Amino acid sequence: MRLTLLIAAASCALMTGLTVPAFAQQTTPFTLSSGSPRTPEQEAVAFNKARLAFDVRPEARSIKAQARLDFTALEAVAAIVLELDTRYAIDAITVDGHSISDWSNPQGRLTIPMAQPLHAGESVSIDIAYNGMPHTATRAPWDGGFVWSESNGKPWIATAVQGEGCDLIWPCIDHPMGEPEQVEMNITVPAGLSAPANGVLTGKTAHADGSTTWHWSTRNPDTYAITLSVGPYRELSGTYDSRYGNRIPLYFWPLESAPADKAQRLFDELPLMLDFFEDWVGPYPFANEKVGVVETPHLGMEHQTINAYGNGYKLDGKGYDWLMQHELAHEWFGNQMTNVSWDDMWLHEGFGTYMQPLYARWLNGERAMQSELETMRRTVSNRFPMVSGQPQDAATVYNAETGPALDLYYKGALIAHTLRLMIGDEAFKRSLRELVYDRPDPAPGNFKPVYRTTADYVAIVNRITGKDMGWFFDAYLYHAALPEVVMARDGGQVTLTWKTGSDLAFEMPLEVEIDGTVQTLAMQDGSARFTADPRAHILIDPQSKVLRRLDHIEQWKAQGGS
Repeated sequence: MRLTLLIAAASCALMTGLTVPAFAQQTTPFTLSSGSPRTPEQEAVAFNKARLAFDVRPEARSIKAQARLDFTALEAVAAIVLELDTRYAIDAITVDGHSISDWSNPQGRLTIPMAQPLHAGESVSIDIAYNGMPHTATRAPWDGGFVWSESNGKPWIATAVQGEGCDLIWPCIDHPMGEPEQVEMNITVPAGLSAPANGVLTGKTAHADGSTTWHWSTRNPDTYAITLSVGPYRELSGTYDSRYGNRIPLYFWPLESAPADKAQRLFDELPLMLDFFEDWVGPYPFANEKVGVVETPHLGMEHQTINAYGNGYKLDGKGYDWLMQHELAHEWFGNQMTNVSWDDMWLHEGFGTYMQPLYARWLNGERAMQSELETMRRTVSNRFPMVSGQPQDAATVYNAETGPALDLYYKGALIAHTLRLMIGDEAFKRSLRELVYDRPDPAPGNFKPVYRTTADYVAIVNRITGKDMGWFFDAYLYHAALPEVVMARDGGQVTLTWKTGSDLAFEMPLEVEIDGTVQTLAMQDGSARFTADPRAHILIDPQSKVLRRLDHIEQWKAQGGS
């Protein structure tokens, strides 16, 4: 066995002939979604540490793995409950070094009973040895799992499991609030391959058969952010001198076959992107580990400190690589600030997506931003509310038949844009800082990762603006249809009225251009009146500041526009 992390009791159980239960050939629907409500047992423990060892075997498209998981009881609990794909054969489980056989894993929810219930403050260490052929992604990252590919005849492997969850890779609490405080990873790969991963590289161990084990350590990772990336990589490295006075290590692992000039050009984009994020949001959250990017055979994913990149170094005229910028945004919106439930996923995807047009403006001016916003506007479907108000799993919110799906990204970004222009840049920036860091003055070392809900952000905006903004968030987030402006003209009298699905008056101010002259209407109680020549040309919201229903877009969509 080439694994570095050897769990003695589990190995002993294997040698004594412990019966290995049969494993499933197909991953269950339960496993193929993430964020199902936690069980009482899961809510009753703190997840202290995960020590994970993976022996990746490309020729068999399989892994042999061991996990040591440490928990502390927050209240009395009689069992540790985890999630793990039933495709894996579980070779052995021990509890504090004692082998047990009365565990169960129906549908992929693994229950491990304690010999005696844990009391509040007591800790336990669970060892799990397992192996098998993991679930293979059909269209990563949208339908995730393991990706088995090749580059110049050498294995090229990645994982992407945002929608499906960490249980496709390791035994975890597959919920946004299931983050372990610390993770150590030991990844053994065949000769000639590298295994960049989350956090800090603490060493490498060479083995007699030519394989190598890469040792990594990271803190507070998002559950689905734990990832395996294995391939024939080379390494680019550098440092970023932060706005906050600290120096941050930068790493990029492109394929050996990647064009050197294109790989270097992409790597050279990182410092400018970081400067933007530190300007608009705050300090890079994982400066004591690294900023990392690895080339993958799928498009991309926000794996904490080791973002997946598969955009092929394409130039699209924007002046930056949108894929790398988007995944980097999730280090703030997703990894540092994590939603409590998938129902609040717009906090990740909406703000993360808005960082692209903001960055376009930061680089190349207003027209660049407006071009990206216009493209986003045409994608908005408005079939489901952005937020249901109830806990949701990933499969529900990302499926266009059951949830907001792509609206999380593009409608979320447009909502953020409207909010920013309404409350101003300084208030908007402060709202982002408090959302992400739980304080207005983040600096290296004075913050920790946080969990957030939509209600948290509404409260932050209310406090910063000194106003009750409930009408804004109610209309945009909790109702599917966009607010609509209805104009009525009676001779020289013009009335504008907001129409929404909310019982609250929508008090969004509106700019109106009348024969070339612009005035701002307060829209108190949701309406306003003014006088204009009966033949005057009236243009509502001439600078497209407000996200609202537009007839020409609805007509285009009705005729099959997409």
